[in-house]
Parts: sequence; C-alpha cells; structure tokens
Amino acid sequence: MRKQQQGFTLVEIAIVLVIIGLLLGGILKGQEMITQAKIKNVVADFSGISAAYYGYQDRYRAIPGDDAAATRWTGAVGGNGNGTVEGKYNYTTDDTVESRKWWDHLRRAGFVGGAGYQQPVNALVGMIGVETGDGAGGTALGGFASLIMCSTNLPDKIAIAVDSQMDDGLSHTGGVRAQLQTPGTPDIAAAATSPYQETGTNIYILCRQI
Repeated sequence: MRKQQQGFTLVEIAIVLVIIGLLLGGILKGQEMITQAKIKNVVADFSGISAAYYGYQDRYRAIPGDDAAATRWTGAVGGNGNGTVEGKYNYTTDDTVESRKWWDHLRRAGFVGGAGYQQPVNALVGMIGVETGDGAGGTALGGFASLIMCSTNLPDKIAIAVDSQMDDGLSHTGGVRAQLQTPGTPDIAAAATSPYQETGTNIYILCRQI
C-alpha cells in the first residue's frame, strides 16, 4: 500500500508568509522609530546646549569656559575673559583649556547635568564639544568664524535629517554644516565639506553656529 505524502497546504503556506511579512514590517517600523528618536535627541542636544549658553550669559554676563570670574565656585578655574572659547572641541585630557572648562562652568551653574570637565555624548555615543571657529591659525573652522558646537559619530541618514530640520539640509551652507568623519574623534576641517552622500556607511560631524 502506498503511503500518503503529507505537506503544507497553500493556505498554511500563505498564513506563514503573512506572519513573516508582519514580523519584518514590525522590525523595520521599530528600526525607523529608533532612528527618529535619535534624530530628535541630536536636535535636542543642539537646542538645549545653546539655551544653556545663553542662560549662562544672561546670568553672569560672561561666556562659559572663558568666564574669568568662575572662581565664584570653590574649586573652579576661570578662563582668560577675552571673549573666545580657546582650545579644540575634542580635547579630552587637558582641563586647562577653555573648551573643557565650558562644561565645568555650565555644570556648576546648573545649566547642564553631570559634573566635571568631560564632554557629553550624543545618542550615537559621539562626542559633543564646543570651540571658537576662528582657530589658533585664524582659520574659520567648518566655515564658521564664531562659537560653534559640534556633534560627532552621526550616520549619514541622521546627519541629513538633523541638518534638514534645523537648517537647509546642505552640508556646506547655512547655520549647520558637516564634514565626513575620519576614524577616531577628528579635528574640524577649515574648508566646508562636499555635499552629503547617503551611502549607508558614511559618518559625519555636524557643527552649528551658537
């Protein structure tokens, strides 16, 4: 007697395919929601730190980091009061530079969370830092000659979205500018970068004039 072969019916296969489709759709939707949340966090960083800066200026009539009277707080080290934030945004060890004192002054004043000189990180675990665009060599870093805030380690999709929400969506013009990030935590180039290229692998530094 020949055994009857058993297998999946077309209905069962269709049900399985529908379930797989729903699962994939849910995963993709979840990934998009995570990406959107990161975009909002990066935008909030730029807005929040700018607000903290202006709040500090309004209260103390000085620039955080550069504030010569920061010794109002026990243990704090004042800046030189020359109206600029000296030092690169990505210094990590030298607490004597004003770009790191910036964070200590803002934290002591209660405008940002945490304690000490260390730069905060963004939602992509990239460094957030500040420096005066007119660097030691007199070059307008990133195309800016004034105080700028930079956020690193931003994937191309997120960098483009943040620029589009806050500015013109162009990497080399406007109040938000970008450059391709090299491995590590790089310095800011003097020249404006080339237009955004969304490859899925490009990582950008975004800088905004404060």
